[in-house]
Amino acid sequence: MAAMKQPRGRQEPRRMGNAAMVVTMLVSLCVLTYIKARYCSDPFPKPAEEIEAAEVDEDYDSTRYKLTGPVGEEDFDPTRPTCYNTSKRSERCAAVGDIRVDGNHSKIYISPLTRTWRTKPYARLHDAVAMDDVREYTLVPFGGRNDTAVPPLCTVNHTAPAFLFSNGGFAGNLYHDYTDVLVPLFTSTSHFGGEVVFLLSGMKDWWNDKFTPLFRLLSNYDVVDVDNDREVHCFSKIVIGATFHRAMGIDPSRSPGGVTVADFKRLLRRAFRLERAVASRSGAPRRDRPRLLIISRKSSRRFLNERAMARAAAAARFDVRIAEPDNHTDTPNFARLVNSADVMVGVHGAGLTNMVFLPSRAVLIQVVPFGGLEWLARVTFKDPARDMDVNYMEYNVSLEESSLRDLYPEGHFYLKHPYDVHKKGWDAIKTTYLDKQNVRLNLTRFTKTLEQARDLLPTP
Repeated sequence: MAAMKQPRGRQEPRRMGNAAMVVTMLVSLCVLTYIKARYCSDPFPKPAEEIEAAEVDEDYDSTRYKLTGPVGEEDFDPTRPTCYNTSKRSERCAAVGDIRVDGNHSKIYISPLTRTWRTKPYARLHDAVAMDDVREYTLVPFGGRNDTAVPPLCTVNHTAPAFLFSNGGFAGNLYHDYTDVLVPLFTSTSHFGGEVVFLLSGMKDWWNDKFTPLFRLLSNYDVVDVDNDREVHCFSKIVIGATFHRAMGIDPSRSPGGVTVADFKRLLRRAFRLERAVASRSGAPRRDRPRLLIISRKSSRRFLNERAMARAAAAARFDVRIAEPDNHTDTPNFARLVNSADVMVGVHGAGLTNMVFLPSRAVLIQVVPFGGLEWLARVTFKDPARDMDVNYMEYNVSLEESSLRDLYPEGHFYLKHPYDVHKKGWDAIKTTYLDKQNVRLNLTRFTKTLEQARDLLPTP
């Protein structure tokens, strides 16, 4: 027995040595992993919202939205399901037959239809907060052997097809008005050539009035307040829900008729009677200098030295205007003001959406607040500017130019480690770097930025 125990005794130190080696390797691996994550990885990793924005553009099934045959007929392909996702953000339903819209009760009776469907016609399906404020519509089959629904009688008959969409969600935020509603609406309906009846769910009179000039060019008929209309509108064709491609963008290979953002801008020029097609280094006719429009804000992300900026711009030979758009702004007049500008500057926010009215080759300067928000600047305005033939510049606010420097002590977590704040998600980013921050631009740096913008403008 003693002889048998001796080899085991000799193996014990070897086993302990192996265990020590394993522990050492694991500790080394953990240290290396920490170092890589802390110092070698991207200091501003993509939040979920940016990843979502990047993926939406790829989440498209071309077999479900064919572009062959007469333009517009692809909307009513009987081989597809009645309702289907055209991206992670948008769903479309289309039907042909006896269609009766009882909007007051959020029901659409369709014959023939094989089953009941439910849909919310707003291109932000990935956002539960937005979709909470969008009315759901039920598509009800009738007239079949097993159908029990009794449809209401028609009170208004239409010869043109219907297009149902919603302005619920984030209505009133100009960026979302264009990204979630107007650009997808144009993409999905311009091929009808005006022969389409808009059924608007969640209508707010002020919102409808704001964009009426655009609706009049897309539809030959008055917009129907479908939620509150007590008529039963009857059609032979209906499409429910607009198709989303990308933020304030259109992929012409997916759009009926191959329309582009440039086509959308041309429609806006007609709708709001905008005169200037191209910006100029010398400004509009009868001016000898380019016009700078400063987009002002009263809430967060304000320019704290706005008047000083205006004086510096004037000294740099710019014709300066300052304006603050809001829900009560006269859209046609404001559109003409923006169209008169050669350079537009503003802190990241919905007001920069007015770049849709800028003349071609104008310059947009997006002032990006401190906090590693370059990804947000790119998705919202940098990428769309390219499609709109607008020269894009970025002014990234330093900590010295940010009001956060006064709000938090030197070396505070929010000031030293914005990438760690990003890891906590969108709410943390918004609360820390958007809702609580104002900026005071360095006037020397701002003047140099304006000089660079002037160089980008075309000569007369």
